[in-house]
Amino acid sequence: MKRRFIQCDVFTSVPTCGNGLAVVLDGEGLSDEAMQRFAAWTQLAETTFLQPPTDPAAADYRVRIFTTTRELPFAGHPTLGSCAAWAYAGGAPARPGLVRQECAIGIVEVDLGGDVPAFVAPETRITELGKDRVAEIVRVLHLDPRDVVGSAYLVNGPEWEVLELRSAAAVLAADPSGAHFPHERAIGLIGPHEAGAETDFEVRMIDVWHGVKEDPITGSLNAAIARWRQATGRLDKPYTVTQGSVIGRIGRVHVRPAAGGRVMIGGETIILVEGTLEL
Repeated sequence: MKRRFIQCDVFTSVPTCGNGLAVVLDGEGLSDEAMQRFAAWTQLAETTFLQPPTDPAAADYRVRIFTTTRELPFAGHPTLGSCAAWAYAGGAPARPGLVRQECAIGIVEVDLGGDVPAFVAPETRITELGKDRVAEIVRVLHLDPRDVVGSAYLVNGPEWEVLELRSAAAVLAADPSGAHFPHERAIGLIGPHEAGAETDFEVRMIDVWHGVKEDPITGSLNAAIARWRQATGRLDKPYTVTQGSVIGRIGRVHVRPAAGGRVMIGGETIILVEGTLEL
């Protein structure tokens, strides 16, 4: 059966320099096995499948999010990219300027009224990251322990072990080559740029298990970090993040506090490819 398909680049204004996403626009009727098989075939970080919402009064559409190996309950760049693809294909939200996307963690709102589309960061569970875990990350990434100024274990669907470093330079200097853990670990790093820089922070997401994979730009990690900053009283104004620098990407994530305690995570999406596929 032929299905409509879009490939886009998220969290960038420069084509092929963001985080790629495949979107199957009419994913209704596909089995879990078929979706996982296609997601593995694309070899992209994530592939999404749009379907009618479970409750049409509560959401504009439903999205299923797959990596090459498993389904995710939530992810950031698939949220913005799926929304952009849905709108590009003619989707119109029930409430103008606000898209309500259903995914496994519930309804995620995407605000279209700002400078860039932005989703509401999900509530995030914030707990302590033990000293042993911190020391292990420092060792594996060849960090200077004196550069670590904070740490947290953050869960907003995905699970993140995050270190806050003294500077963006320290983030960029992290070296995951040869890293190995007996179980998969998703590590986030954040550090501030010097005053006057184009962006406020540098972020990296390094997935370590049997090998190392660095994510180009990670909306869900940036959402979790923003919620952490909010919980610790450090989110009183908007800020911008650079991500992907080490692997040749030009990622930009826009973070801003909003009314009602909400935190908005925004970025641009570029449509690169559209067509049909047999699936």
